[in-house]
Amino acid sequence: MVNRLFMAVVLAVSLMVAPGAANAQQGGSLSDTYSSDEILNAGHQFFGSVAQGLASLIERSFAEYGQPNGYILGQEGSGALFAGARFGEGVLHTRNAGSHNVFWQGPSLGLNFGGDGSRVMMLVYNLPSVDTLYDRYPGVDGSIYAVGGLGMTALRRNDIYIVPISSGVGIRAGVSVGYLKFTQEPTWNPF
Repeated sequence: MVNRLFMAVVLAVSLMVAPGAANAQQGGSLSDTYSSDEILNAGHQFFGSVAQGLASLIERSFAEYGQPNGYILGQEGSGALFAGARFGEGVLHTRNAGSHNVFWQGPSLGLNFGGDGSRVMMLVYNLPSVDTLYDRYPGVDGSIYAVGGLGMTALRRNDIYIVPISSGVGIRAGVSVGYLKFTQEPTWNPF
């Protein structure tokens, strides 16, 4: 009963964050997109044996947002006791603009507690240029797991969508709002 209620709240909030996502454009200026098979293969290589539910999350992302024109592979750590912070680093992969190191950090606030470390694959939609990635992307996060889990959220700024798929280890529960700020250099300032 609690799991169903939690999932209903997370679903309702995620629908409010990304209205019209099904109508997202197929690309942007970085027009070369990735197929679901390419993303699934990259995810399986990246996540390894933990990626049992990866295919269904990727299918859901493709159904809602189309084909991404970039993806990020990286890792992050986060912790929260109502207010929290998240820090991560990875590599943005695009077909026609190459690979670029990227860092992210951001605060969160909500009914959220615990800590985790995660491997993260972020699917990037409608990215017109690499430079437009470096900004703040608001979103809602809902997670509940002990020891390990696989989850998906969505972040949006203008027409750019970022869909993080993470496989985490730790103890984490709750729902929170916040943003991720993507930068070219690492920083300890989550704001």
